[in-house]
Amino acid sequence: MIFPPSDTPLYNHPLPAIEKWLSDLGCQQDSQNLNCWMIRKPSWNAQISLEIEELMVCYLKAGADGSDIKRIFKYSLSRQDIEAAVFGGP
Repeated sequence: MIFPPSDTPLYNHPLPAIEKWLSDLGCQQDSQNLNCWMIRKPSWNAQISLEIEELMVCYLKAGADGSDIKRIFKYSLSRQDIEAAVFGGP
């Protein structure tokens, strides 16, 4: 699959390209909720949700008190910006 340039807003990517991108980055799609993905890194875990108007990330138990940290990224951001922000960790 050919991806649009990395500086292209995510809303200009077809859904199969976004799913391939997440898969290539090590995310696993939830078989029951196809818009949800999990990523596990040595120092953090997160759930990524492809919502209607944004990509929502929930870093699990990443807060100083063990709480979840949620971040929302609009699809108007480029793929490279979202990748840097999300996969850089909480």
